[in-house]
Amino acid sequence: MKFSSLQDLYIEQLKDLHSAESQLTKALPKMAKAATAPELKTAFTAHLKETEEQLLRLNQIGENLGESLDGHTCAAMKGLIEKGAEWMKRDADPEVMDAGLIAAAQRVEHYEMAGYGTAHNFSELLGDEEAAELLAETLEEEEEADAKLTALAQSINVEAKG
Repeated sequence: MKFSSLQDLYIEQLKDLHSAESQLTKALPKMAKAATAPELKTAFTAHLKETEEQLLRLNQIGENLGESLDGHTCAAMKGLIEKGAEWMKRDADPEVMDAGLIAAAQRVEHYEMAGYGTAHNFSELLGDEEAAELLAETLEEEEEADAKLTALAQSINVEAKG
């Protein structure tokens, strides 16, 4: 496919986000299972619910554009999830495992924040006001998830320090 307009790129970015969120719905339950701190388990479980809602928003945007967002694989998210999966196989003390899970999750959150920020900017430039609102809502949720992970890390990392 030739990309000849910002609209083409916008749709590609939405497909990438859709794939990323779809992959994340499969990874978050595994991360919650691997976590030992109850508050970290809860954070991963809560973010799974948010991720499912974010997928619904992306589907709504796709429908409004007359585009299917399925059928694309976000290679970056695949790599981030694989890196996290590798970590979960390691032999680590519980606090160290949790610290590593937070590090992996924050990499994911930062990738998502970059993607949603870009898609939001494109939606505004293209005059897609409804999508801009939905994307801004998701971007805010991703920023809040990152802030929660940072707060958890401040106590868990101290425990992991030994």
